[in-house]
Amino acid sequence: MKPLVALAVCTFSFAAAAQDLAALTADTKRTVLPVVPKVVNAMQEAVAEKGVAEAIPVCKEQAPRLIQELKTATGWSIRRVSQKLRNPERAMPDTWEQTVLAEFEQRAAAGEKPEALEKSAIVDDGGRATLRYMKALPVADVCLNCHGPADSLDPGVRAMLQATYPRDQAVGYARGQIRGALTVKRPL
Repeated sequence: MKPLVALAVCTFSFAAAAQDLAALTADTKRTVLPVVPKVVNAMQEAVAEKGVAEAIPVCKEQAPRLIQELKTATGWSIRRVSQKLRNPERAMPDTWEQTVLAEFEQRAAAGEKPEALEKSAIVDDGGRATLRYMKALPVADVCLNCHGPADSLDPGVRAMLQATYPRDQAVGYARGQIRGALTVKRPL
């Protein structure tokens, strides 16, 4: 294909994809967002059954496993990201995600409800049209057990967090603050 024709085809496909943004976003949300209450419910059940310190592996192991199952089923990149990392090997936001996380913070400061914050866009990802979607994850009551103010955490929880996440930065949150986001890269 000649370069000019390739450019025209690429431009056309991005324009067509942009027209479908609302439909793609709705489909992505229907597919991906059910994982969030699954993670919260798993955490609540683990806290009730085992106590807070012994429930830490649920966030560390079960949440990524649930997300991995969804990634395998869809072929999309799906993960949790944050500006205050607990596990830096898993959650380092890329440039687009950093920008959106900062935007979420600004929107929340301006009065938008954190649980309603989301963003989607069609972007060029190495010459391929890709849907980028992010949904803010506000701190729920169960999250405060491990992500609340450091001085209010149970000493056993603090010790388990230190042993599990020696470089933990993910404390100091209040209920409703943005803990991070669920992020999706969906090739089109």
